Amino acid sequence: MIERFYLKDYLSFKETELNLQSGLIVFTGPSGSGKSILMESILASVGGSSCDAALCESCVTWDIDEESTSIDNDDVNVFKHIKKEKSRYFINNQSLSKKSISAVASNYLRHLSLKDFSDFENENLLGILDKRAGAKSQKVAKLKESYQKSFLEYQEVKKELHVIAEEERKIVELKEFAAYEIKKIQDINPTAGEDEELLQIKKELSKKEKVLSSIESASEIFNYEHLVSSALEALDEQSSFFDDAMNELREIFESAQEKFCALDEVDVEEVLNRIEALSGLKRRYGSIEEALEYKKQKETELAKYENIEVAKNDLHVRYEELSTLVQELANELSSLRAKALPAFIKDLNRYLNNLYLRDAKIHIRKTEYDIHGQDKLEIELDGVELSKISTGEFNRLRLAVLALKSEFMSSNGGVLMLDEIDANLSGEESMSVAKVLKQLSKHFQIFVISHQPQLTSMGDQHFLVYKDGKISKTKELSMDERVDEIARIISGESISNEAKKFAKELLEASKCVL
Repeated sequence: MIERFYLKDYLSFKETELNLQSGLIVFTGPSGSGKSILMESILASVGGSSCDAALCESCVTWDIDEESTSIDNDDVNVFKHIKKEKSRYFINNQSLSKKSISAVASNYLRHLSLKDFSDFENENLLGILDKRAGAKSQKVAKLKESYQKSFLEYQEVKKELHVIAEEERKIVELKEFAAYEIKKIQDINPTAGEDEELLQIKKELSKKEKVLSSIESASEIFNYEHLVSSALEALDEQSSFFDDAMNELREIFESAQEKFCALDEVDVEEVLNRIEALSGLKRRYGSIEEALEYKKQKETELAKYENIEVAKNDLHVRYEELSTLVQELANELSSLRAKALPAFIKDLNRYLNNLYLRDAKIHIRKTEYDIHGQDKLEIELDGVELSKISTGEFNRLRLAVLALKSEFMSSNGGVLMLDEIDANLSGEESMSVAKVLKQLSKHFQIFVISHQPQLTSMGDQHFLVYKDGKISKTKELSMDERVDEIARIISGESISNEAKKFAKELLEASKCVL
């Protein structure tokens, strides 16, 4: 729900703050007082509309999906729209585009002003029907779960068969290509790390002559070794440190000579050719290790191509099994839905009759299998397609569907925003709309502008929007103030005693509804 709303500097509003409760929240006031401006600014705070307010801010209790939105939840999440030179949108001080903030809010808030057909989409209508059927039999939920699991596997197997069919059409070409790629690497037959070893050998070969020449020249030092030993002896100094150093130097020179002598057997041309071949692989695949991994991948593909008939036959068997299973489960689900449909239609029409609308007809027709089965629900209002009925009828039909859905709701459905839903309705029609909204308010926080006493009296919270000079202001009304405001709606600015009496009766009667 929206717990608090704050608005600053928008048209006739200088500043206003609303502390909001759950349930049905009604906004009333004289024409031109700013009710629609207020509703528009609430929508603008969550990206659902545009306005030039300096600031409009909504504090909400919505638990935002952190993984999909990358927005961290706070104890109270704050949606904000600021307009200076341009509009900027924020959630918990994190800047977002209008499109992004609107996408987040759309999961929790709906503005029922236009002909939004989402409530009449097949998935939603089947969901309501299945909930009602499931209330009478636990078999429905288990059946749907089994069907959906089988259908998803059926789709996956069907997809795999399609891939195999595509591969079969070009199997010869694919096999030849895989074999060619394998042979290209196999002919060189590299080993991991071989390129580094060869580069080291190349490096050693390039400096062999120079190093051996240097060692030969430096070995002259050993011809004078005995002179140094004699000098140390004459000085009565120990010569062991000198002997050790000279022995270590001999080992170094001998080791180097052995290593370079071993290179005499190396074919320099062969090493260079091998390095070039390995470099070609590295240029193509990135590294020797990646080339070997690619070869392994192609060998796996080649084995798969060679065994494709076996895999295809196995998949065909599983496909036929799943096809039969999906059909059986879908038929069983359709049968349960068909049994639940008459009660669904009866209860929907009960709401429609209360809303002073004609009866609706609902047909189930078979369609292609999807995740919801093989059934498609289609609604007509007294034989007229939904696209052709009036906006007023459309909105009341939508309320009836929402009311039907709410009967089995176990959690809060979010926020519904309605404009003048009871405009141009008679007193009885307005009361019928009010009663349906009252039921929905058990599961939704509902914002509604009303000019009718019946709907106004049903509000759990009542705000008056009024003008103080040229400035629009809001005020939450007490019970006595509500009596006066409803009486004003009934009789105009000159409030009569009869209007006050009727207002009190409406407010008392509203306590008994639901």
